[in-house]
Formats: sequence, C-alpha cells, structure tokens
Amino acid sequence: MEGTQSFLSSHQKFRVSVVTTCSGSGGHYAAFEALQSVIEQKQLPWELTVVDVASLTQGLTEQKKILDIFSLLGTSAGEFVSQAQQKNWKLLQKLTNPLIKLLVKLNYHAAIRITSELWRNQQPDLVVSVLPLYNKVIWDSLQQEKPGTPVATLLTDFADSPPAFWIEPKTGMYVLCGTERAEQQARDLGLEEKRIIKTSGMVIHPRFYEPITRDRAAERQRLGLDPDCLTGLVLFGGCGSNQMLEIAQRLAYFGDKLQLIFLCGRNEAVASALRESQGQQKRLITTFTPEIPYYMHLADFFIGKPGPGSLSEAIAMNLPVIVEHNFGTLPQEQYNATWVKEKQVGMVIPSFQQIHKAVESFLVPETFARYRDRVSAINNRAVFEVPEILQQILATGDEATTPRPSVQAKISQL
Repeated sequence: MEGTQSFLSSHQKFRVSVVTTCSGSGGHYAAFEALQSVIEQKQLPWELTVVDVASLTQGLTEQKKILDIFSLLGTSAGEFVSQAQQKNWKLLQKLTNPLIKLLVKLNYHAAIRITSELWRNQQPDLVVSVLPLYNKVIWDSLQQEKPGTPVATLLTDFADSPPAFWIEPKTGMYVLCGTERAEQQARDLGLEEKRIIKTSGMVIHPRFYEPITRDRAAERQRLGLDPDCLTGLVLFGGCGSNQMLEIAQRLAYFGDKLQLIFLCGRNEAVASALRESQGQQKRLITTFTPEIPYYMHLADFFIGKPGPGSLSEAIAMNLPVIVEHNFGTLPQEQYNATWVKEKQVGMVIPSFQQIHKAVESFLVPETFARYRDRVSAINNRAVFEVPEILQQILATGDEATTPRPSVQAKISQL
C-alpha cells in the first residue's frame, strides 16, 4: 500500500510496523534507520514495515480523501518545515505543530479508516511509533481493527510538548523515554507505571559508537585544516540554516585561533555563501554527507540548534555543545537547552549574536576541559537498549503480564 515499505530478512517471525516520516529534517526516519541497523546486527527475527505518514498523506490528498492544510498553502508539511529551517523563519517553524494538530483533528475519522485498513493488510504483532501527533489515531485504529496489539511510542525528543504531542494518556501505549523529564511527564499524565520505560538517552545510529581509526591530526591536515587548532563543527540538521552565515561572520574575529567545519546539509545556497566569504580563517565546508561521525571526530566542539538528534550525536562523539535558546526555539526543543545546562555539557546562549563570547570561554583550557569531562560522563546506549525492550514487549503483549498465545507460539520456535 502507498506510504509503506518492507525490510525483509531470511528469518522473519514477527511483523513490526514502524510509523515515521521521511519528510522534514529527517530526524524521525533517522531513528528508524538506527534501530533497523541494530536489529539487523542482532539478526532479530523481525519483518519491519515502514509506514511513512508523509507519503501516505500526500497520496490521500491527491485522491481527495483527506484535507491537507499544507496543500492549500501550495506546499507539503515536509517542504514547509525544510524551508522554514533553511531560512530561519522561526515563527513559521513554530506554526508547524499547531497546523498538523489541526490537520489530524479535521481528518480523524478518515485517518481511522485508512490506518485500520493498513493494520488489516499488515497484521502487525507490534506497532512502533517514532512520530508525534499521530499516536492517538494509531491506537484507536488498532483497537478497531486488531485489539490486543501492543504499541510502543519511542520519543525522539528529550521531553514531551503536551497536549496531544507524544504521550497519549488515554491509551494503553508503552512510552519509551530518553530522559528523566519525559519519564516524569508520562507519570504526571497518568500512564500506568508498567507502560513507562526509561532508556539511557535518545536513539542515534550505532556508527556514532564505532571507533574511528584514522588519525585525527593527519586527517585535519589532509583536508586543509590545522592539526592542532581548536575546531568547531557547525551543524543545523539536514536542511542547514542561514544562521550559519552569521556564525561564520562573528567567529572570523578569532582568526587563526579557531577553525570551523560547516556541514550545510542540503542547503547549497548557504554552502556557496560560506565559500565566497571565506577569509583568512580556515574552514571546511561541505553539503549533505552521511559521514557526520567522521567530521565530528575531527572537531572539538559543536555549534547548532538544540535538536535532539544532533545534540545526542555530539555528546556521543565527546563534543561539548553551544546552542541557542530563545522565543524562536521550537516548543519540542525548549527542554533540550535546559538539559544542556542541567548536565553542564556545554553553553546555552540567547542568540548566536553572542556566539563569540561562548567560543571565547572554550578557548580557556581549564573551562573547556571541565565541559569535556561532563560530556564524557554521559553514557547513552539507547539504540542498543530499545530492540531488547521491544523484544520483551513482543513477548508480553499489550497487558505486559502474560504472553499472547500467537506471539508466544512464535517465540517457542526460536
């Protein structure tokens, strides 16, 4: 069915449907890809089917089966998010969630019919959501078509942004929380304790844990960088951002005391502008790349927006962070900045107009070492924990007590 894709192995036993989206900045789909990688490594007997909500919505909009607010604006939700991020249109970014909430509400009954048909065709043993806003529809449609099927919502944000964002308290979903804050939110919203599962952080791709054997100093030199200079990595997700230009301009002040790596994502315009404005300060500028762990390996610290994926990747690569937090920060990323302060893993500034002050503090060896020590103390192993958690949910079923006969029969065959 349109909007779905299967990933098959030679030992399929369990059917697991994963609800995500390939649109926007790609963070939700990245979480799926990270889990898929570990599931394949562990050779778990699962058949994974991706339900891409963006693709499904687009197809249904074209068939005029649902109302899409974004199509009325001449765009799609993914394009809307990408454009707003690239241009740093903070108000438009903040409008995205309210618009999608309204879209879900207006299309609720149609969405129930459509997703019920999906479950009828897929017959999942487990549904995993790595997407906010749609979880009540997922739950209600399963109760209509395939009651008793367990549902696990894996938060890819540091905290929920209620109401009706990640955690749906009137459902029987399991909620996998990567922070104490999200765990407490689930408890405060009235979820049963047995359905609240704490992980050690956000899910990121296992390649961020793999050792990089290439010598860092030699690689810096090969790429035209100083092997011994303090190096910042500037990253604003897969869409890049115009804010990178301001950061470059303000940090040119440090001259040869600092060098920068700019990962511009799909933002060719920003990459070109950075190349044209390059002065004496050493810069490495590249567009979309799958080699983010490699470039983080070359860096000493991270500069960017407080996105959950980029923050978690930087911390895993032992990079202190500098992030911005102000009225324009997305609601679902507000707590991330608080987390950075609580854990003392970097600096939070009200505007990138003050980026030079934050970097100046990193140039003090004692200060920078203190932040590095705090970063090293974070031990996020969520991507390896979650498959084990899902395996247990498969075994125990919706009630989290007694295995369902159909699933238990499959387990006995392993």
